[in-house]
Amino acid sequence: MRRVSVVMPVYNAASTLRRSVESVLAQTHRDLELVAVDDGSSDASAEMLAVFARADPRVKVIRQDNAGVAAARNAGIKAATGTHLAFLDSDDWWHASKLELQLEYLRTTGARIAYACYQRVDETGALLSTVRPPAQVDHPAMLRSNRIGNLTGLYDRVLGDAEFQRIGHEDYAFWLEMVRRAGHAVCVGSEPLAWYCVRATSLSSDKAKAARWQWNIYRNIERLSVPLAAWYFLHYAGNALTKRR
Repeated sequence: MRRVSVVMPVYNAASTLRRSVESVLAQTHRDLELVAVDDGSSDASAEMLAVFARADPRVKVIRQDNAGVAAARNAGIKAATGTHLAFLDSDDWWHASKLELQLEYLRTTGARIAYACYQRVDETGALLSTVRPPAQVDHPAMLRSNRIGNLTGLYDRVLGDAEFQRIGHEDYAFWLEMVRRAGHAVCVGSEPLAWYCVRATSLSSDKAKAARWQWNIYRNIERLSVPLAAWYFLHYAGNALTKRR
């Protein structure tokens, strides 16, 4: 059995939630559960999730006081029952074959983590860029740049579950740890399997803040020396520019 648990943090996402949830429920791999964690929304998100849960038993809804996206994802991980785990935010969406293609690639390669190409779009749906990561990454490659878009990552839970830390770039820190455990991760194909919505108000749009977050991960999470952290940081900066072309 290969049941995929999809963890979706939700906070005041009524305007985008339907598209995200429907892209999960429309997956060609049917053995899945959607663990939606409503992080104290004050809009219609909770009501919308309740409607989805009544219509499809694969939808599991958790409601908590607002604690942030890291806490919401961790709550979803704890509630997940699948053999594999993936993440999707409530304003992003997937290609219908994403999970099926990734699970099959894990089976044929023996890898424990799969990721994919994705497209960055603005809030109107206009294409900003296509992110095409390398065919395979190990931990040193991940230190040079985050090659796993969180919305594309899928891992086999034989690796154990890491936790999202309440820091900037928590997605990156999470996948660094998972790739360390797995040894390597593989990219499925060359076509985009997910769409990432870039909001004008996104925290990561503050480039100076993002750089500080990156440096913090190198020094305080990965415990790299200053010279080694600086070396990886130069690679990170160059790759960040390439991603957004």
